[in-house]
Amino acid sequence: MTARFCKQWENGVRDDVPLPSGKLPPRLLADLLTGLAPVPGVIVSAAPGEDAAVLEIPGHLDRYLVVASDPVTLSERPGAFAVDVNANDIAVMGAEPRWLLASVLLPAGTSEDEVRAVMDGLTSSCRSLGIALVGGHTEITTSVTRPVVTATMLGLVAPDALVTSAGGQPGDQLLLAGPIAIEGTAILAAEYGDLLQGRGVSEGVLAGARNLLQSPGISVLPAVHALARVTLPHAMHDPTEGGLLAAARELTAASGTGLFLDADRVPVLPASQEICRALGLDPLALLASGGLLAAIYPDDVAPGMDSLREAGIEAAIIGELRPPEEGMTLVRDGKEGPLPVIERDELARWAESSASPGAS
Repeated sequence: MTARFCKQWENGVRDDVPLPSGKLPPRLLADLLTGLAPVPGVIVSAAPGEDAAVLEIPGHLDRYLVVASDPVTLSERPGAFAVDVNANDIAVMGAEPRWLLASVLLPAGTSEDEVRAVMDGLTSSCRSLGIALVGGHTEITTSVTRPVVTATMLGLVAPDALVTSAGGQPGDQLLLAGPIAIEGTAILAAEYGDLLQGRGVSEGVLAGARNLLQSPGISVLPAVHALARVTLPHAMHDPTEGGLLAAARELTAASGTGLFLDADRVPVLPASQEICRALGLDPLALLASGGLLAAIYPDDVAPGMDSLREAGIEAAIIGELRPPEEGMTLVRDGKEGPLPVIERDELARWAESSASPGAS
């Protein structure tokens, strides 16, 4: 990094147009990752839509190492959430999460009790999933205004059990396990409760929405395990920023297929519907950790749905992968049109708009 570039960031000045908050736009991310040189021993490398990297382990042909890294910046329980979101990225590759490293950045003024709360979340969530917390870093810094936890999760998978976002095939049925927008709904209820009450959302609905992070929670491991008992999906993906619509596009693009997605079949929690309606947001483009997308062979639909049902997990077939020349189609309210490109999550968009002068 050049001294000039560092100075520009210190002064808050850049030569280009500032980007909005949230994930990088898909077109920019794809451009940044284009041209990465192949590396020996890397089975799955950085690519749009892939949830983790997959590496050979020298001398061990019976398993791969799977590695994922994600930050948590918005949660009231950043330690616990960092475990869940990174374990999800490992699990959707067909792997078992085993080890975690976490970097914990805390704002100036943080108390010892607050530090302990973050660390307790990390350790308790690791214990519940059988994951070992093996290292990381902790720091008080003026560079953040709220706790930020960035974690790196490692897991193992047998080569014949590996699943990637790129494995989908035309004819696969697109299964959604779990309701959509759990995480985004809970954050909106916690951050904008007073405003939502002013727009007619009851305290009962808000309390239930805030509790979604505990029940059903955002871990997809139970859904992955339920499917693994009866089938090996061709592709799996963990919807996060940009919600279901962004995740479906990512999986489809990674697989090189077309898509038919029926939004009218998507299970959306009543609390999500009510809160999004009050704020004018699209629940299908809202932060969606807690849902699992899987592309499965048509003959595996019935046993897969039965296994998920036995595990107490709501599921639905919401679409189909099609030949690439058929493009990406969305049906909504019975009307067919192109699948929209979600440049940023609805939560980030709302947070920015609500902070604007005159917003209410």
